[in-house]
Amino acid sequence: MDGVASTALWTKLNRRLGLDHNPLRRRSDRIAGWLLPAMLAALLVLGPVAALLGGRWAQAHDEAAWQAQRSWHHVPAILLTSTPGPMFPDGGANSWSVWTSARWTAGGRMHVGKVPAMSHTRAGTVVTVWLDRAGRPRMPLTAAAASNRVLTAAGMAVAALAVVLAVLAVIAHWALNRRRLASWEAAWLSVGPQWSGRR
Repeated sequence: MDGVASTALWTKLNRRLGLDHNPLRRRSDRIAGWLLPAMLAALLVLGPVAALLGGRWAQAHDEAAWQAQRSWHHVPAILLTSTPGPMFPDGGANSWSVWTSARWTAGGRMHVGKVPAMSHTRAGTVVTVWLDRAGRPRMPLTAAAASNRVLTAAGMAVAALAVVLAVLAVIAHWALNRRRLASWEAAWLSVGPQWSGRR
């Protein structure tokens, strides 16, 4: 039974790709049959290139971010409100950064604003806040966040490539359909009068 199924599948694949030597099959039919395999092959070949370029783009942005962070300085800040967090923090493993109200002193002046703090932190807790040259609170880029950005950029580059290839395949399929319709119409105009007896 498996041999019959595999033979039927092979026959169907040959027919779809135009390899069955059918004399009625037009060139546009063969091109349409090869569109999907060609797009998949292009994705397999160009996907790693897109992922590499996307990852390198993210790495360049990470390097720029780390370069900018070298001019930052940190000050202690007191949280004015508690940050939301999980019911069971799991020793800090299940936590994230949240922007919450705090006050700090910088340049001899008291400031109040939003600062990043770990989730499930109580009001009144002293946290370290990084300030840029303009004195604005910033969240430093960590190695884990940078790695995630690289992976995300690589994945998005591959997804964008897949979308572009899919759009090109749809456009090519539409153009082939129009060409086939025009060919069928021309064939009918030449054969139709002979069938109807009008010459």
